[in-house]
Amino acid sequence: MRRLRSSTVVLGGMGVLAATITACGSDPDRRCVDPLTREELPSYQCQSGGGDDDGSSGTHRGAYYYGGSVNDRKVSGGSFDKTAVDTGGFGCSGTGGG
Repeated sequence: MRRLRSSTVVLGGMGVLAATITACGSDPDRRCVDPLTREELPSYQCQSGGGDDDGSSGTHRGAYYYGGSVNDRKVSGGSFDKTAVDTGGFGCSGTGGG
């Protein structure tokens, strides 16, 4: 019986580990969307969400929409709530991984 080299086993294991981490840790697609019309907007129309208050007037009319798809500039199949979107992936559940 042929023995595998330890470097082959290590490299193969690292590849599987990297694929699992990438699949479980990936965020859903994020788009800037008008909440009323569900029309996709340029990203500058959404607030950064980083908590920075630059004192500017409320010129942002968009909100981030997660997952779903775009058809004729209208989004569907996703959610404005990031935690409600299942990112899928090998060995992951939509409720926090695992």
